[in-house]
Amino acid sequence: MKNKIFKISNLLTITMLLFAINLSAQVDRTKAPKPGPAPIIKVGTPATFTLPNGLKVFVVQNNKLPRVSASLTLDLDPLFEGNKAGCAAIAGQLMSQGSKTKSKDVLDEEVDFLGANLSTSATSAFVNSLTNNFNNAFALMADVVLNPAFDKDELDKIKKRTISGLQTQKDDAKAISRKVSNVLMYGVKHPYGEFETEKSVENIGVDDVKKYYNTYWKPNAAYLIFVGDITLAKAQALATKHFTKWQKGIVPKTTFETVKPVAKTFIAIVDRPSSVQSVISINAPIQLKPGSIDAIPARVMNSVLGGSATARLFMNLREKHGFTYGAYSSLGEDKLVGSFKASASVRNEKTDSAIQEFLSEFRRIKNTAVEAAELTTIKNYMNGGFARSLESPSTIAEFALDIARYKLPANYYQQYLTNLGNVTAANVQQMANKYVTPNNLYIVIVGNAKDIAKGLDKYGEVKYFDIDGNETKAPTSKAVDASITGESIIKKYIATVGGNAAIAAIKDAEMNGNVEIPGAPFKPDFSTKYITGTAYSSVVSAMNGAMVLQKKSVVNGVYIAEQQGQKQPVENEDKEELDEELMIINELYYLKNNYTITVKSIVSVEGKDAYEVAIKSAKGREFTNYYEVETGLKTKTIAMEDGPDGKKVAVPTIMSNYKTFSGIQFPTTIILDQGVKITVTMSDVKINVGLKVEDIK
Repeated sequence: MKNKIFKISNLLTITMLLFAINLSAQVDRTKAPKPGPAPIIKVGTPATFTLPNGLKVFVVQNNKLPRVSASLTLDLDPLFEGNKAGCAAIAGQLMSQGSKTKSKDVLDEEVDFLGANLSTSATSAFVNSLTNNFNNAFALMADVVLNPAFDKDELDKIKKRTISGLQTQKDDAKAISRKVSNVLMYGVKHPYGEFETEKSVENIGVDDVKKYYNTYWKPNAAYLIFVGDITLAKAQALATKHFTKWQKGIVPKTTFETVKPVAKTFIAIVDRPSSVQSVISINAPIQLKPGSIDAIPARVMNSVLGGSATARLFMNLREKHGFTYGAYSSLGEDKLVGSFKASASVRNEKTDSAIQEFLSEFRRIKNTAVEAAELTTIKNYMNGGFARSLESPSTIAEFALDIARYKLPANYYQQYLTNLGNVTAANVQQMANKYVTPNNLYIVIVGNAKDIAKGLDKYGEVKYFDIDGNETKAPTSKAVDASITGESIIKKYIATVGGNAAIAAIKDAEMNGNVEIPGAPFKPDFSTKYITGTAYSSVVSAMNGAMVLQKKSVVNGVYIAEQQGQKQPVENEDKEELDEELMIINELYYLKNNYTITVKSIVSVEGKDAYEVAIKSAKGREFTNYYEVETGLKTKTIAMEDGPDGKKVAVPTIMSNYKTFSGIQFPTTIILDQGVKITVTMSDVKINVGLKVEDIK
């Protein structure tokens, strides 16, 4: 069975021109121009009105395009859900799955007919369409907001999808990192620290969803915003027609204890033995309110530190040291409690060094004033981003909403560039000393503890946690019995999958399935064909095979690799990998060609003990296979592949769901982790069907 499927692979007039030339002769370009005063931005003010029930309405008219959108946003305090965590989110999804007047199918059909987009969430609803269809589209949004069906069958479907997503997150290092970071920073009794579980989702019933909706979906806690090709009069007519009867009510207020920073920095390791890189997340709660006096200078400080691909963290950890593809930081403003975060995914062996560079940059921005040129560049970048945002009519609406929700001064955004321009190097350093606290951090690392833990104690106490943020014991390594050798493990695998005789009986084989790539609009087909010892091919295609996306083959010693119809060079290492495939069971090739096979240790793979076996091929290619101690089956392999910038990256492949075909066990699910998880699922395996060489060419 193949272990890898993909490799990581305005014109100027003459008058204007003459004017510019004449002007340039009068300018001393050896001196940088002095910056002028920051302009006061003229930000449009939306028309506003309030319905008798308290619903606040904003209207931003823009007739450039014949489209209109409407968004309804609730202004609620954070909600702690306890043993029914996830209820609000599920209620938000369920609202758009049909109303009391229209089933989900009818609603979807009408939305599609209008060419509209309609969506809902725990605290919002949104619709947009062409101007001519907006009356009807807005009526559909109002219907799902005011008359949600909360159908049990649809609820069950959403719960099933949610649980499936939670199960997937258990194997997602970044998702684990986010969860554990929030648990440590806020605590599980805080709305920002609690998380959904399969049990909490199962606990949610229709009555719980209705209770959430009836308690929190009130007009006096909501803002309705129209943006686009619509007049104030028309917006008033639509809002009045559809939302006047919405009954106002008392929306509960919640309070929580102030979240305090950790007394002393510590390292939190979540052991994930299958990881070939570590996900580093550095966190601290901060008190930074939206629109506060610190907000703008703090943003400038973060932009210098890690807000973009030109900021210090990125330039250090990626460009200078090559530890990662990207390193960033963020400051989260929040009415309840904000956060400082910095993160990167790095190679296991560079985890210690990466943390050292993070902390070094934190101390540098605290202890040394930012240079004038760097500060000017950052402020110009932020000026440009703010100016570009004003090109969107929805920005005016968002600004108005922020002013209302956070009780900002009415001229907050008109003065934004002036306030940004007034930020000095001293302000930046002041913000760094206030919000970047190297001695009070939660440094969460998700990775292979065996490979990354050594030396981390110099940054703080090292503690271990499970994927739910519960403190646990440090993992212990298991000794390999002296009688166990690399060769004996390989031979056990061969016997387990069927044995030499059964394998020798395979003359040819054909395996078909599909490839699932996150975010891809379709699933490509995947096919492999074998004639034992003579020919092999693997093909990834689309449109029922009419479009070949990737092909690799070896037929009678002729090696071919193609990518979207273009031939690619086949290196010696690639040829060796294809030769291994000719045996169908690669391990037979290892033994026949005297590969160096060394058992290193026993580790946990997908929750089960497995022998870690280092393999060096006859041509010097090195990779690591993992075989379950109990069953002998191969469940993982790690190979070094060519990555961006010409650097080698470790690519793990997980094999599971072994099934027996003609007496031989083959894995029918193969997951390649190349930053995104590519899943190959084999649905059809045929043995000895009489394949000819021409069938493979």
